Amino acid sequence: MITDHNLDALCLTETWLKPDDYIILNESTPQDYCYKHEPHPKGKGGGVASIYNNVFRISQRAGFKYNSFEVLVLNITLSRETNVNDKSPVMFVLATVYRPPGHHTDFIKEFADFTSELVLAADKVLIVGDFNIYVDNEKDALGSAFIDILNSIGVTQHVSGPTHCRNHTLDLILSHGIDVDGVEIMQPSDDISDHYLVLSKLHIAKTVNSTSCYKYGRTITSTTKDCFVSNLPDVSQFLSISKTSEQLDDVTETMDSLFSSILNTVAPLHFRKVKENSLTPWCNEHTRTLKRAARKMERSWRKTKLEVFCIAWRESNLSYRKALKTAKSDYLSSLLEENKHNPRYLFNTVAKLTKNKASTSVDISQHHSSNDFMNYFTSKVDTIRDKIVTMQPSATVSHQTVHYRSPEEQFHPFSTIGEEELYKLVKSSKPTTCMLDPIPSKLLKEVLPEVIDPRLTIINHQKPQLDPKELVNYRLISNLPFLSKILEKVVSSQLYSFLEKNGICEDFQSGFRPYHSTETALLRVTNDLLLSSDRGCISLLVLLDLSAAFNTIDHTILLHRLEHFVGINGSALAWFKSYVYDRHQFVAVNDEVSYRSQVQYGVPQGSVLAPLLFTLYMLPLGDIIRKHSVSFHCYADDTQLYISSWPGETYQFEKLTECIVEIKKLDDK
Repeated sequence: MITDHNLDALCLTETWLKPDDYIILNESTPQDYCYKHEPHPKGKGGGVASIYNNVFRISQRAGFKYNSFEVLVLNITLSRETNVNDKSPVMFVLATVYRPPGHHTDFIKEFADFTSELVLAADKVLIVGDFNIYVDNEKDALGSAFIDILNSIGVTQHVSGPTHCRNHTLDLILSHGIDVDGVEIMQPSDDISDHYLVLSKLHIAKTVNSTSCYKYGRTITSTTKDCFVSNLPDVSQFLSISKTSEQLDDVTETMDSLFSSILNTVAPLHFRKVKENSLTPWCNEHTRTLKRAARKMERSWRKTKLEVFCIAWRESNLSYRKALKTAKSDYLSSLLEENKHNPRYLFNTVAKLTKNKASTSVDISQHHSSNDFMNYFTSKVDTIRDKIVTMQPSATVSHQTVHYRSPEEQFHPFSTIGEEELYKLVKSSKPTTCMLDPIPSKLLKEVLPEVIDPRLTIINHQKPQLDPKELVNYRLISNLPFLSKILEKVVSSQLYSFLEKNGICEDFQSGFRPYHSTETALLRVTNDLLLSSDRGCISLLVLLDLSAAFNTIDHTILLHRLEHFVGINGSALAWFKSYVYDRHQFVAVNDEVSYRSQVQYGVPQGSVLAPLLFTLYMLPLGDIIRKHSVSFHCYADDTQLYISSWPGETYQFEKLTECIVEIKKLDDK
């Protein structure tokens, strides 16, 4: 119904769904649509819901609970108006009501209070739903009292004609401050519902084209690559400049500026129509044929009202829906089969089918600016570090622990890479694009053969001396330029090879390592605990979690551990100093860019190197835990400590206490 009639919103009554029932609504909600659902408080029956295009900003209003009817109240904000003199958002209230049949003596009072409250709080109100009141019968006492209430409040009722198979007007559209026209009552096949579909158009404000159809961007075509390459200057001339320059940042900035300028020439920014994905990708020629046949029978029945066409319409509908269900099942089955070795895809698919698809999007601009985010992320790290100092007032940063490594076990310079290795790295990387990238990463991959020499020079260059309404719900994730990620991959690959060769990695760290995962961590801990239980032992498990782990790393301590625990020296250590020091960050919200803030602590979460650097930063943790004879396993910043003992030897658990005390001291070391 939504796709056939191109509906912006569909309000449903009697969903018969329980509070955690999402599968049916998920299947009923097209792509680019969301829903809100208010289930029946207890027992069977009832329930109201709204399915709406996610171009609208929707928020549910709570606090409306009545004995005589169910209601779902939504605040709806439309797209911005075309009237340039009035930039205030267009808003109205949409309420979906279901009143069960029967005599409810308190309905008139409760509904009058409810409607009055809405009208007083909002200029534009629309109330729709199944009221089970015979408003078409002037002699019906409840219907007359109901109409009197509407008239006294100033609410208009727009539906005339039967909306139920027994020829009564039960489903209504009530408005205040909203123009409603084009009301159409469509009788569905009687195997769908005994109520009819009531359609209408709302005239609230003239809005610009839906943002889901048009976006501000570039049109990249098959000819863009050739045009870009033809506008490139002589690469050899650029290389001669970069080889003599000691300021790598200047060279990179010059090249990025050149790329941006060429891109603006060959693919300028403009409003472009976004290709819409198919709402029902499982539809095929067979289902479309059956649908056309059902619509043909429907038109014949509406034109003639002959029973033979009504029966044919019902049978055609059943055949179409059965074929559609089979096609959808086959489509999903094939997707799961093709991705059976991709756990992330499988989990996402199951989540889409079973979890609430209600919109979680928030208009950030109404609550926080980019500077608000920048202030929060900066102060969050400072607050955590201040708490650590408060907990350990006498603790000072200690660098006394040193692991001396032989020259053969030390990592000095990075090795230069060749064109083939760089080409392989770029081609295998995901084409994610940051706002700091001069050109889209996908285009960079295509023009790479023409620009690989200057990019290789930047990678191999040896430079001398070398961080919805509640901000607490947001995490600081870095969005880095594509070239930065390629450079980090080169460093990460060489560093990891050195760590593996010298056995420096923590054996019981499952995070960010090949052939390790949350699954291997879970298996190891579970296996140890079960074996202890089989021996008749009791076990104590403590779970440790660091707050803002990546963002609170002390740069001085990190570099000390890279040098003395890992064995990184010379130009390689100088590179890491330049990597962590003098970094700046900013936040971009709705095209508004915050001030630049210097990164005092942490490694950029979301980068290639950050996970590896974090695990090296945490290397002393394993030594401390082993010293106390406590078993452990880590996944990134989550650590599981556990110890087992015979029932009569619980004093062994004191080791765990002593271990935790020393770990807390490590926070400042």
